[in-house]
Amino acid sequence: MAADATILETSIGYKFRDRELLERALTHRSKVHEVGLDPVSCDNGQMEFLGDAILGFVVSECLVKRYGTAAEGRLSKLKAHLVSSTRLHETAQALRLGDYLILGRGEELTGGRAKKALLADAVEALIAALYLDGGLEPARALIEQRVVGEFEAPTEVDGAVTDYKSALQEAAQTRKLPAPRYFIVGEEGPEHLKTFTVEVRLNTKNGEGRAEFVGRAQGSTKKTAEQDAARQLLSYLASRPQSAGARLARGSRSADK
Repeated sequence: MAADATILETSIGYKFRDRELLERALTHRSKVHEVGLDPVSCDNGQMEFLGDAILGFVVSECLVKRYGTAAEGRLSKLKAHLVSSTRLHETAQALRLGDYLILGRGEELTGGRAKKALLADAVEALIAALYLDGGLEPARALIEQRVVGEFEAPTEVDGAVTDYKSALQEAAQTRKLPAPRYFIVGEEGPEHLKTFTVEVRLNTKNGEGRAEFVGRAQGSTKKTAEQDAARQLLSYLASRPQSAGARLARGSRSADK
């Protein structure tokens, strides 16, 4: 059974004029299906959609104010962290948001109040409810205080890169290239001891005659292989001029083939 949402209002420092907005933000689709109501107009799905847009805007605004000299790629990486399900889950836990969720019996019995994705969605729905009830300012206040909070961007040590996929994404954006694409091209070994072969491909431009850079790597997990493939391609790009359109020397292929 959900706790009294009045306590949540006290926690976030805002009293709703329209309590139905708050109730809807806390209502999971499992409850709506259980009682046979229209999920589009009664659960928090649409509010989650709206809250996601508001969250992205306010977080971007905060980062530009706080890190005014940072490059676009750096800001994009910081924003991705702050709007991630992991960060929103942390916010939901701090607010004890799971206590106030209105869930169907099945979701309740399977631990819905503690599910990461469900709680992250509820934070976005709550942001939307604040916006619809009181405008941008209460929504901004929640995001600045609870989501962004005392966040400080991690310091890069000697320019060292540890997340090669993100670094490759930034390099592609800087060169105005399409986003890198990752493909699993091979799996070997038994289930408990698999080796994955991954390729990352990066076109130099759209249209006919484009060249394609390719990095390939193996790893015991897909993520490990993707990171190593991205590292290879990033290293190659760093050795080429910004306008480079040549193929990667090893493993390259034309997209026209």
